[in-house]
Amino acid sequence: MGAKLKSETSKSFEESLRELEEILDELENSQIPLEEMVKKYETAKKSLENCRAKLDAAEMKVKKLSQDGSEEEFALESE
Repeated sequence: MGAKLKSETSKSFEESLRELEEILDELENSQIPLEEMVKKYETAKKSLENCRAKLDAAEMKVKKLSQDGSEEEFALESE
């Protein structure tokens, strides 16, 4: 176990999203002890925050790159 774990902010959007999907699969398809479930929830929360931060940063960059300077609406798809 000599490998360093990446901090949440250094993970890419795709890595964080993949981690969230894996945690959801584990929580939906298995019975895990409460203590482990809480740890997975904490990890999922950090990954979700990282995803949101990456999306916000990308949105800001797209707005800055917009040539006409008008703000475009970004609709978030919700379930």
